[in-house]
Amino acid sequence: MRDSTRRALERAAELTRNNHFVEAMATAEPVILAADEYESGEIRQWLTDHADDFTREA
Repeated sequence: MRDSTRRALERAAELTRNNHFVEAMATAEPVILAADEYESGEIRQWLTDHADDFTREA
């Protein structure tokens, strides 16, 4: 996964934890939509592995 994609997902997790859902989607959606088939798989795996990043207390 590209570093820029990972950073966008990490930022989206941070925004979600802070109840900034619209901003989180605006951050994550473009990189998810731009991903090719290979990177999409990596993104799915990262989201599965880091689900707690989106839900733990800020």
